[in-house]
Amino acid sequence: MAGARRPKRLGVIGNFVWDVIQGRDVRSAPVSEWGGITYALSALDAALPDEWEIVPLAKVGADLIAEARRFLGGLRHIAADAAPIAVDVPNNRVELIYYSDERRTERVTGGVPAWTWAGLQPLLRDLDALHINLISGTELDLATAQLIRQHFKGPIYCDLHSLVLARAADGGLTYRPLPEVAAWCACVDILQVNEDELAMLAPDGLALAATAMAAGVRNLVVTLGKRGVVYFADPGFSQLADLATPPRPGAGPVRTALVPASPLRGPGPGDPTGCGDVWGATYFSRLLAGDIFPEALRRACDAAARNVEHRGATGLAHHLRGELHAP
Repeated sequence: MAGARRPKRLGVIGNFVWDVIQGRDVRSAPVSEWGGITYALSALDAALPDEWEIVPLAKVGADLIAEARRFLGGLRHIAADAAPIAVDVPNNRVELIYYSDERRTERVTGGVPAWTWAGLQPLLRDLDALHINLISGTELDLATAQLIRQHFKGPIYCDLHSLVLARAADGGLTYRPLPEVAAWCACVDILQVNEDELAMLAPDGLALAATAMAAGVRNLVVTLGKRGVVYFADPGFSQLADLATPPRPGAGPVRTALVPASPLRGPGPGDPTGCGDVWGATYFSRLLAGDIFPEALRRACDAAARNVEHRGATGLAHHLRGELHAP
């Protein structure tokens, strides 16, 4: 149609991961299914307004590239010209062993290579916003993240996720302190961590907020599982449009509050896998839609609660929209 506006384009950086999950339900055998960035992609698909389309910036091992393409083909907001890039290495796979409703151990095998700036730069040129979820912690190094910040002018949301995890020779993951915290913070506008990740970055949330906001972050969110989320917001930040106005030192105190988790509707503990990814993707989607951040926070908490009712990422976008979906 003549004069039709092009869709706005959201780039998504994060690894596709094939999960083998044990202990999630003591009555059943281990479950194999998509994990990793597929939870965030599903939530973005459910929560983005129609004028946005999703551009996954993902490398996938040749052993799972067909399955990854099939998964993306089931999402409504995927850009027609977007496709995962096949690489000739085994794809990332993770064994998750739950020992409580929210706690688990992880063991990693395989792994696609990190993005280089030379490979990533041309893919950013027609994007309007960027959602970075460091699912594996190896998607980007700091130098590449700094070049993204230098050259990309749209809003950048980042979930640090596995950046604070070290991988042992046997594939086991352990938490480690993150060097250059302020330098990483300077690369993004909105930063998401959970409470375990927070402990690797700063003594407490206020300390991390001080570091982050001194580096230019306008909004820090710390997810707390069943207890909800704590936010820290620059006094001049209420919605994404405010990013166009630089922060003013001394403009007022940082705002912070605990937002309780939304209640679960079904019986039993459900499945917490991917809740943080769904939460962050929904939060950023609603900010891109123009919501003020308290409303976006509420919508994100609702989506995370709905995610608990669903097993895996297949069909999750339909579930989050409240649609019936045949497996």
